[in-house]
Order: sequence, then structure tokens, then C-alpha cells
Amino acid sequence: MDLRNNLPRRFERRWAPRYSFRADLEIEWGSAVLTGKTRDISANGMFIEAPDPLWVGAGFTARLNLSSPLKVHCSVKRIEPGLGMGVTVALAEHDKQKDFQQLLDSLAGNPSGAAL
Repeated sequence: MDLRNNLPRRFERRWAPRYSFRADLEIEWGSAVLTGKTRDISANGMFIEAPDPLWVGAGFTARLNLSSPLKVHCSVKRIEPGLGMGVTVALAEHDKQKDFQQLLDSLAGNPSGAAL
């Protein structure tokens, strides 16, 4: 009897669309500054490629190196060994919400969103 077809599929918790997005970033963690690159981004998270990811539950501030730098507060939700970490994001500066939404709109191909 083959049980593989009866196994439940992994529950998908993402509610926001993800977009492929490559940008350098700096991770401010305590007094250390680490570097990484984004792989994808959504309204509530992103995947950061980093040689030495932090642990699940770790919190830090990431600075996306865009034409107008954008800071986000992050919390590590999952680790992909050897690849990096999936994080949730919250904007570090309330007035940057519009900039973040414009970034997502531009990645979605929404003509009303201006690229950063």
C-alpha cells in the first residue's frame, strides 16, 4: 500500500504574493553588521540569502540598499541550511509604508506603482 498519496500536503501559510527580488542588504544585529541578499519579497516577509543565518526567533533590522534605502524590522521564521533564512517584516519607519508598497507594486507590474 502506497501511503505517499494519503499524506497531507504542507500547509501554506503565506497570504501575500511573493515576488522575485534581488537586492543587497545589511543586517543590524546588536553591534554586528552582517550582509546578505534578498531572494524574494512579499508584503509580510522575504527570504534572505546569507552564509551564516541567524536562528529561528532572532530579531534584527535589515537595511535594503535601494536608491532610497529602506529599513525593516525582521524576525526569523525558518532556516534553509546553506541558503539563508525566511523572515517576517515590519517597517522600521512608519512613513516608509508608501515606499514599501510602491516597491511591491512595481514588482507586481502594477502601473500605478513607481519603482524605487
